[in-house]
Amino acid sequence: MWALCLITLTLGILYVLNKIRVHYRYWQNLGIPCEDPDWIFGSFGGVTTKRTFFDMWQDYYRKFKGSGPFAGLYWFYKPAVFVMDTALIKQVLIKDFDKFSDRGLFINEVDDPLSAHLFSMQGQKWKNLRNKLSATFTSGKMKFMFSTVVSVAHELLAVLGDDIEKSPKIEMRSLLGRYTADVIGSCAFGIECNCLRDPKQKFYIMSKRALLENTLGSLGVAFRFSFPELARRLHMRDTVKEIEQFFMGIVRETMRYREENNVKRNDFMNLLLEMKNNKIVKNETGDDFTNLTFNEIAAQAFIFLVAGSETSSNTMVFALYEMALNQSIQDKAREEVLRVLGQYNQETTYESIKEMKYLKQVIDETMRLHTPLPVLNRVALEDYSVPGHPRYNIKKNMPVIIPCLCLHRDEEFYPNPDVFNPENFAAEKVALRDSTLHMPFGDGPRNCIGLRFAKMQIMVGLSLLLSRYKFSPCAETMVPMVYDKENFMLTPEKELYLKVTKI
Repeated sequence: MWALCLITLTLGILYVLNKIRVHYRYWQNLGIPCEDPDWIFGSFGGVTTKRTFFDMWQDYYRKFKGSGPFAGLYWFYKPAVFVMDTALIKQVLIKDFDKFSDRGLFINEVDDPLSAHLFSMQGQKWKNLRNKLSATFTSGKMKFMFSTVVSVAHELLAVLGDDIEKSPKIEMRSLLGRYTADVIGSCAFGIECNCLRDPKQKFYIMSKRALLENTLGSLGVAFRFSFPELARRLHMRDTVKEIEQFFMGIVRETMRYREENNVKRNDFMNLLLEMKNNKIVKNETGDDFTNLTFNEIAAQAFIFLVAGSETSSNTMVFALYEMALNQSIQDKAREEVLRVLGQYNQETTYESIKEMKYLKQVIDETMRLHTPLPVLNRVALEDYSVPGHPRYNIKKNMPVIIPCLCLHRDEEFYPNPDVFNPENFAAEKVALRDSTLHMPFGDGPRNCIGLRFAKMQIMVGLSLLLSRYKFSPCAETMVPMVYDKENFMLTPEKELYLKVTKI
């Protein structure tokens, strides 16, 4: 009896192993270039332990560029496509957007309400909410929030001034992370969280945890991406329960206070509350789209924090780092800032920021060289044959990976791509370049909805910092730059110190 059970078990294991082996030969059997995957993490084997996400994407791109419009990839267990051809990128993001409109990220509205945000939402529900939220990110709405951002930026100057009295060597990641946390805490959650003055503020700590922590760690991520339907049936979630309870509590209390006291503010939360109370029963397709619910408001405020805080603070850190290593660029940017502010009586206004053309080039170049999100995710909503390449077919539900960072570092498109050079974004050069060759905020109908806000808080913060302070490398400055292995965003591996002096 025991012998029969052992034989049956052995045969079962061999059957499963063979099924997995055959599964992981999908691309090879089609003659599409692909690296042999890890049996648990697919093409992500060794990422976070032996190599960074940046290394993985770059190695893949350099190895397979020119072999075809895409290479095969395994997004954990799922066969996926790694697009390298700019024409196909444009097809996916713009021309055939209706066939690739979803990102294919895990979402569980029932058990993990904070996962049901605009970034991961799918189908008609995404389209409805995107249309509604787009009205909150217009230039006019940005002007309403501008004074709040400037106020926090002046607090940043004051805190930095106090810090350099103690030591001119300043750790920039924490400082600028607290700046963007204060900006978004005020604009998205409607609270004065005072992170700049107090690094131990719970809002700042929880915002960092929200970005880095998830339920069940790397194995949980791999399972939810590979088997999303099963994960939902098992009531799995991305967001750690303690983090959910904290942010849901903030939103609930803010909504209660504002509605009971009829409080109005020029911020994102006020716009969400207006949407909540604006009754729309049917949309153009006849589907129900009633008031925003509490969970929907909380999820949008949450993704505003997670997507907008770290990406913006890292961009500011990298910009100051590059300008510290390239003093002539810093001098040119500062000269422009001081000249423009002089024309506006030393006042930072929405109009003055728009006139700082060279500073914008510095930021664009920073986001090219240190792209916050190295890849864009899409998923095929139907079978798709690549135009002009009949052998290359993308199957329905297959993840599509667009490595924008690799395009940004490709010498075919940017001479000396590893050298920081804001002239890459001089107006005449931008006019000659296809939009898909610079995509820090994505491209097409599903680009980053908050790009105006992100640019605003970065421009305001950097312009005021340059107007008062000079940034230089010190003995502790990390040269060359090394990225964090555990973060899917491009983030410095460790604390980043610069010498800061008043001017």
